[in-house]
Amino acid sequence: MRVKITQVKSVIGSKKNQKETIKALGLNKIGKSVEKDTNEMIDGMIKTVSHLIEVSEIK
Repeated sequence: MRVKITQVKSVIGSKKNQKETIKALGLNKIGKSVEKDTNEMIDGMIKTVSHLIEVSEIK
């Protein structure tokens, strides 16, 4: 399954691990989106920064 991940909030004031997770997902600006195949690693990253991103399923 593929998901579209969009950054909707800034990482300013976030913990270091959350900033690194956003960067590892390939995001760096509000409004930027990436498409990823889901697996356990990506699901964990999404859970870590769920308050900063929106996730939608791609069919």
